[in-house]
Amino acid sequence: MRGFVGPPLAESFATHGVPPDLVADAVAAYREVYGAGNLFDNAVFPGVPGCLAAVRAAGSRLAVATSKPEPTARRVVEHLGLHEHLDRGLDDVFGATFDGARSTKGDVVAHALASLDAAALSRAGRVVMVGDREHDVLGAAAHGVACVGVAWGYARPGELAAAGAAAVVGTPAELTAALVGE
Repeated sequence: MRGFVGPPLAESFATHGVPPDLVADAVAAYREVYGAGNLFDNAVFPGVPGCLAAVRAAGSRLAVATSKPEPTARRVVEHLGLHEHLDRGLDDVFGATFDGARSTKGDVVAHALASLDAAALSRAGRVVMVGDREHDVLGAAAHGVACVGVAWGYARPGELAAAGAAAVVGTPAELTAALVGE
């Protein structure tokens, strides 16, 4: 099931053998069940709230960029209470669109950079994506953004390094150190 985590849902279904003419129906059925409450079957990895708070305290902006549809991602972020874990909350949550107009991680990263007016920072090398799948690394790289991979997520061993992650860290404490030098 790890192969479903990361890419757009339609891509995951197609990769896992759903015939092309049934992919849209599979996505619709999944979203119906997921939206009815399964989207809350998520948890924040231990140590991540402290990492986010430290990165925020160091003066960084924080945003979520996900292949989940943006309205769904906002519900998950709110349910997880991420705003409560951060001194000033998240700057924003960015995701895919239900109509597929924005579906890849690269599309979402572009939307986030434009919305946060972060393109200049990206060119200066001051924007970093943190991700747990190759899609995060590749989506960030498409816009000149470095990606720090987190090995506690869903990537297969070696996946993040092979995709070109600037670094791969094993714990939230190592991530904090990589991002703010603590």
